[in-house]
Amino acid sequence: MKPVDQLRVKIFADGADLSGMLEMYGKPFIKGFTTNPTLMNKAGIRDYRAFARDVLRAIPDRPISFEVFSDDLIEMGRQAREIAAWGENVYVKIPVTNTQRRPAYDLVNVLSHAGVKVNVTALMTLAQVREVAAAVTGGSPSCISVFAGRIADTGRDPMPLMAAAVELLAIAPGAELIWASPRELLNVFHAEAIGCHIITVTNDILKKLSLVGKSLDDYSLDTVKMFFEDATLAGFSL
Repeated sequence: MKPVDQLRVKIFADGADLSGMLEMYGKPFIKGFTTNPTLMNKAGIRDYRAFARDVLRAIPDRPISFEVFSDDLIEMGRQAREIAAWGENVYVKIPVTNTQRRPAYDLVNVLSHAGVKVNVTALMTLAQVREVAAAVTGGSPSCISVFAGRIADTGRDPMPLMAAAVELLAIAPGAELIWASPRELLNVFHAEAIGCHIITVTNDILKKLSLVGKSLDDYSLDTVKMFFEDATLAGFSL
């Protein structure tokens, strides 16, 4: 198992808590950042522009993705152009469809070829990957986020799909595949094994990186100690 700093897959921190983002910014192996409206809402953010500007002032030199939030494709385009203007390191997240299942492929094509770095998000099928890859071919640098973790939530193994997605992106050399929404640290090594370009990881999972390569005998003992200490703290008796 390779040390994290020797992996080919790039690790992006996924979150919307500025202090947590800054903590990750201090780690050289974190190559970029992503966020989304759900994470921002959970973090209590209400002023989108102000939050983004704070983040970009603090993190000016690594890729950062901010997402549009309109459900109207024309308004998505307007929002995307504004967001893209916030910084050279900004990627604009565009959902693969709106809530009415209207595909965003044409919008993605227009934006990508107009100089906007897009991060097309919420993909879960190879048909979607194929369409998005065609849309960004010849355009600006881009990312394609396939939600492997959510695919796994349905009982499907995401590995074959993600490996096939890597192959589909061969037609779009300016595009990078993101393994999005991982569920465990092991997914970092899954992404590495299939040649995925990027994996987005939350701080909770990133904190487990210190466990990579740990002796399982020692980890077993740590677990036993945890159970004992928690039972003692609880004052259990029989």
